[in-house]
Formats: sequence, C-alpha cells, structure tokens
Amino acid sequence: MKHPLGQSSQPNETNHMTQNSSIDPSLYEYMTPGCLNGSSAFITGGGSGIGLSIAHTLAALGANVGICGRRADKLKHAEDALLVYGGKIATFAVDIRDADAVCEALETCGRVNGPVNYLVCAAAGNFVASAESMSSNAFKTVVEIDLLGTFHAAKGAFEQLKATKGSALFISAGQAFAPYYGQSHVGAAKAGIEMLMQTLALEWGENSIGVNCIVPGPISNTRGMEVLSGGEAEDFWVSTVPMRRLGQASEIANLSAFLATPLADFITGTSIRVDGGQNLTGSSRFNEQVIQSLGLEE
Repeated sequence: MKHPLGQSSQPNETNHMTQNSSIDPSLYEYMTPGCLNGSSAFITGGGSGIGLSIAHTLAALGANVGICGRRADKLKHAEDALLVYGGKIATFAVDIRDADAVCEALETCGRVNGPVNYLVCAAAGNFVASAESMSSNAFKTVVEIDLLGTFHAAKGAFEQLKATKGSALFISAGQAFAPYYGQSHVGAAKAGIEMLMQTLALEWGENSIGVNCIVPGPISNTRGMEVLSGGEAEDFWVSTVPMRRLGQASEIANLSAFLATPLADFITGTSIRVDGGQNLTGSSRFNEQVIQSLGLEE
C-alpha cells in the first residue's frame, strides 16, 4: 500500500505496550513507530475482537483510523482507547448490510481522516447450527454480514483506493476451505469472500490496488471462539493446533500492519493463514465435538 509518509505526528510510545493487550508487546521492536504516518485506514467490525486489535496496531504505527460497527457504545469505548496514539479516529455506527450507510461512512472517513488507502473487512457473524435446523433468514443473515458486507465496503472504498493506490484486506476463516459441522452458513460466506478477494485482485490490479485475505485460526478472547467453544473448550482447540496454543488477536494485527506498508505492494490475490498450522489437522475432530455437543450421536 502506497501512502504519504511523515504527515502526522509520531505516536507517543509511552506505556502503549503495557497498557493495551491488543498490541503485540514487541511491535515497536520490529516495526518503526510512525511508519504508517499519513495513511488512512477504515475497518469494518472495528469495535471489538480482531478488528479492534487491527485498529490499535495501525493507530500505534501512526495511521488515522476509522472503525464501523453496529453498537455505538462499543465504538465509543474503542475510540477512547485509540485516541491515546495521537492520530485521528472516526467511528461510524452502521449496519454493514446497508450499502448506502457504508458508502456514506467511507466518504465521511475520507474527508475527516484523509483518503482511505487501507480497507480492512473484519465484520462477521457466527453461531453453531446444522443446516436442517437453520432458518433461511438465519443463513442469510450471516451471508449478508460476512460476504455482502465485505462487498459493500470494497465497492464503497474503490474510488478512494484507486486514488491512493491502496489495498484491501478481508478476514476469512478455515470454514472456507473445509466442511465444518454446524457451519454451512459460515462456510458459504467465507468461501464467497475468498473468491471475491481473488476476483477483485484480478479486476483492480490495473489500478494498483492489492486485495488479500488473512485466515485466522483459533484466536483467544474473541467472539468467534466463544461461539465455537462455548468458552469451555480451550484445551480441545489447543489440541488441534500443531503449535499447541491459541493465537492472539495481535498476531493477526501484526500481519495486517505489514500488509498496510509499501513492503507488501506486490502481494495481491492471496490468502495467508495465521493459525499455528491448525488447517493441517482438518475439521474431523471439530465435527465430532459439535455432533456430541448437539446430542446427535447415534
């Protein structure tokens, strides 16, 4: 992602690493403070979880950040925490399924924070349910939040990304690549996001816009893990990861920050897994766990 450098003040490093667990404690050892000065990021689902961690990391490196989500209270709390880095922070309480509202938020963000040159689509919904027990509306809701919401944001950001020669990042999931019991809705949505990413990378490459996905594995203290584990299956998830631990949201944010720099300008159309190797173990053990928890054993 190309961006103007040195146009805003360098972030205040004091106590950032100790005050906020959303940031990797070693961030400033490997990425120069202020390396994203002058850039403008817009993050959907930025009020919590992985999206918020990405917002913290980008802001800590000097970016102006706009975040959107449905809950104004979460956004306010996030804004208060992000302002410590010294950059411009804008929040937008919008439903990602509302294309007009998303476009308006992006336009406003571009005016107040500077033209958007990094779009991160992290809004997502999930629950566990077998296909036959799920209503069409429930299935549609997840597809609309994940896939349609990503499309809304990407289309709404296109002109700004074109003008800035920026890039877009979509947060995907392992359900896009393997069948997971009780996850037909998520699998359909995330597989769609993967193909959308590749198609946009193909179509928008002539405008010097990069488009990529990150595929997180099990990430601790996130809504996704709460849904998939009920908050009581950490040992199970750890056992499915070859590196034998859960990931941290900051580890997704670290890669996101790298992809926001000019060092990643020639990376496009690819999915990068940040999962400790969890994809290598397949979905069979998860499937057995879900079948058992739903009382579907024969």
